[in-house]
Amino acid sequence: MDAAEQSLRQSLSEKSSSVESQGNAVRALKASRAGKPEIDAAIDLLNKLKLEKSAVEKQLQSTITSSGNGSLNREAFRQAVVNTLERRLFYIPSFKIYRGVAGLFDYGPPGCAVKSNVLSFWRQHFILEENMLEVDCPCVTPEVVLKASGHVDKFTDLMVKDEKTGTCYRADHLLKDYCTDKLEKDLTISAEKAAEFKDVLAVMEDYSPEELGAKLKEYGITAPDTKNPLSDPYPFNLMFQTSIGPSGLIPGYMRPETAQGIFVNFKDLYYYNGRKLPFAAAQIGQAFRNEISPRQGLLRVREFTLAEIEHFVDPENKSHPKFSDVSKLEFLMFPREEQMSGQSAKKLCIGEAVAKGTVNNETLGYFIGRVYLFLTRLGIDKERLRFRQHLANEMAHYAADCWDAEIESSYGWIECVGIADRSAYDLRAHSEKSGVALVAEEKYAEPKELEKLVINPVKKELGLAFKGNQKNVVESLEAMNEKEAMEMKASLESKGEVEFYVCTLGKNVIIKKNMVSISKEKKKEHQRVFTPSVIEPSFGIGRIIYCLYEHCFSTRPSKAGDEQLNVFRFPPLVAPIKCTVFPLVQNQQFEEATKVISKELTSVGISHKIDITGTSIGKRYARTDELGVPFAITVDSDTSVTIRERDSKDQVRVSLEEAASVVSSVAEGKMTWQDVWARFPHHSSAAADE
Repeated sequence: MDAAEQSLRQSLSEKSSSVESQGNAVRALKASRAGKPEIDAAIDLLNKLKLEKSAVEKQLQSTITSSGNGSLNREAFRQAVVNTLERRLFYIPSFKIYRGVAGLFDYGPPGCAVKSNVLSFWRQHFILEENMLEVDCPCVTPEVVLKASGHVDKFTDLMVKDEKTGTCYRADHLLKDYCTDKLEKDLTISAEKAAEFKDVLAVMEDYSPEELGAKLKEYGITAPDTKNPLSDPYPFNLMFQTSIGPSGLIPGYMRPETAQGIFVNFKDLYYYNGRKLPFAAAQIGQAFRNEISPRQGLLRVREFTLAEIEHFVDPENKSHPKFSDVSKLEFLMFPREEQMSGQSAKKLCIGEAVAKGTVNNETLGYFIGRVYLFLTRLGIDKERLRFRQHLANEMAHYAADCWDAEIESSYGWIECVGIADRSAYDLRAHSEKSGVALVAEEKYAEPKELEKLVINPVKKELGLAFKGNQKNVVESLEAMNEKEAMEMKASLESKGEVEFYVCTLGKNVIIKKNMVSISKEKKKEHQRVFTPSVIEPSFGIGRIIYCLYEHCFSTRPSKAGDEQLNVFRFPPLVAPIKCTVFPLVQNQQFEEATKVISKELTSVGISHKIDITGTSIGKRYARTDELGVPFAITVDSDTSVTIRERDSKDQVRVSLEEAASVVSSVAEGKMTWQDVWARFPHHSSAAADE
């Protein structure tokens, strides 16, 4: 806990005790009919102590708010953002006229445009620049694929039910809300209790169902809506189940991620790429998760857009030829050591982080750097962006290293991009389940005499022992890596049998010495065959867009100073509309010039909007500022126009013929507004703005 907060909580506890003690003293004096001067003096002291307690309370509330734990300012800001987004149709709840369904949203025209621009830049920044192979796979996925990936068995959250109404809640959310509410709103809790709540928030993701249930009971947490008792937590699979075909005999699911479509196509993509590594495949598409209790707007929804990259690399060489392009970048990083010791994120150079081993390898570091550049160029505030390393208890056993790009919003730090070195787990799992070898090859210039692992399952003995499951056991034995195989050999020789986990059966089996032969033989090899590792950056597009909305939102006073006007300060790169065109007054000559400019803007691919309403130019500027439009062309002559920049409200005058090309150059990044300001005459008008 923050030292200042701890000290203030301790002080408040002492002041509360003093007030209670002095209150008892006053009551005792009155009961004993003490003299008026003595009672008055005691009351004066009580009032003084109450004032001191109130001052500490205010100081503590201020400390909580300024340290990012307070909710009041955040909630007011969030409400202003969301109200503006919904009113201007960036997004709205789906099926609104039927009262909607939690976790489903529709993007309106400006929201669609922002999303399209973000995805367009994502393709340019990653797919084009890195020569990635883009694929587009079905959303409906057969059960066998997701069984192999582990989603059928493990893609769960812990759920509790209202024991009387049957309403379902996500168990960890109830515990998180309780602890957060206590920390933010209950100033009477002791410093020790506050530290306990913060510790619970830090480790709750690692709780077992039993531990989570025990905490809910310990704190007396009940159903939020009814205060009814809750069931014990139990796992709920988040995938939407379906059946493929009219017979209903092929079970399937709506995909919870896009990655599996890439993994199962690895063999064809590898051949398409000339059988060369490394290479990356990418996919943008919808994913589906049947969230228990969706909330937080676009941050936790049941259908969403993912953009995922699977970069396949030789596990023995995870260097990257372009790492030097990003190695000098510095940004906020939060390694696990700092998290465990209670420190904060700090700026680190990605090159140094890789050199010191904080980041596992160059390819992972390269993608962390590229993700940083992508997010900041979109308009994410670099001071509210950090890369947090997964703690050991968060990582899958097969992962080499994982980092999340987290963006700070009114909801706190939100995971928006995951960048993980998943080793060879996914390709091995699908190889084992499908029987198709998803491997790569490295041809040697000269044949090499190598000691090679040879695993010979004795199928007769395995058949007698496992009958219909023989094939699963054989495949798992043959898929063992050298370390696993040699450990099994040693155990079999010393004990005669060993427990062995077969992932396709989901259980351990007993392997006896007569069931498998394991040895090493020297052979001449012309090539090395191996399963590639995968570096996976996975982008939650909706989450990135929502955080972008918050980072770009601000208010400024109107010209009269009587109201606050909303402004979205989107970079031109992602702005839903790049430019508006206004005739200053309703005049046929000006309207004809407006049409000419509109045609030229269309021809150079600049999205724009014409506003010929009779409202004042100031109100028209305010309307477009609220949509985040960066430039406005005002037609006030048949030979020249003014161009206004949204953030500074500065205006320049350019000829009618140059208007479209100037806006196009700035919107596409070929010129900056400073270049325009230096090149063209400045324009000012007392009536031109708010």
